[in-house]
Amino acid sequence: LPSLLQKGSSPVAPVHVVSEESADKTNLGFIHAFVAAISVIIVSELGDKTFFIAAIMAMRYNRLTVLAGAMLALGLMTCLSVLFGYATTVIPRVYTYYVSTALFAIFGIRMLREGLKMSPDEGQEELEEVQAEIKKKDEELQRTKLLNGPGDVESGPGTTIPQKKWLHFISPIFVQAFTLTFLAEWGDRSQLTTIVLAAREDPYGVAVGGTVGHCLCTGLAVIGGRMIAQKISVRT
Repeated sequence: LPSLLQKGSSPVAPVHVVSEESADKTNLGFIHAFVAAISVIIVSELGDKTFFIAAIMAMRYNRLTVLAGAMLALGLMTCLSVLFGYATTVIPRVYTYYVSTALFAIFGIRMLREGLKMSPDEGQEELEEVQAEIKKKDEELQRTKLLNGPGDVESGPGTTIPQKKWLHFISPIFVQAFTLTFLAEWGDRSQLTTIVLAAREDPYGVAVGGTVGHCLCTGLAVIGGRMIAQKISVRT
């Protein structure tokens, strides 16, 4: 009888163990993807063009507006990149694994070559380039304001309050921060890396890790971008 009971109860135990193992694998997969994404983003984004866009704009305009615009662009870009990467999972896992490994190796060699050729004041050159770009955008904004004039006087005082409320949330600065960041990030090494990571790692982990990494870098840029830019070496 004990042997029969043992035989009868044996199929139940492995099911429980399998479910626990699969849960552990899922958790480890998420953590691994999260750590991989956050570390790659922090390393590639510090001293990058998007970092300087947030830093310079935060010195001129409202920091919260700049942070919101930049983070919306980066969050959207991360989600799009993860979707692109996840779409490639329809291809057999073996092929995506080897292709992504080869791409990571190519990115790594390319970055090492760039680092060796890079001048010590590379960050300063990038900073000046972004400053010139933002100055150009500011001039365009001022020209648009002059062409549009102070506003329609005939519309009366009733329409001015909702306009101001809308402008408070979607101001030209917010749009500028969003547009500049989105365009600078498109085709950037961090975007390509996110796509490759999403093809081989847990997509949720990559999405969360990538967004948190961007948030940390952009937050640092907004708080003290110029100071950090002068202290860190892009080459290192």
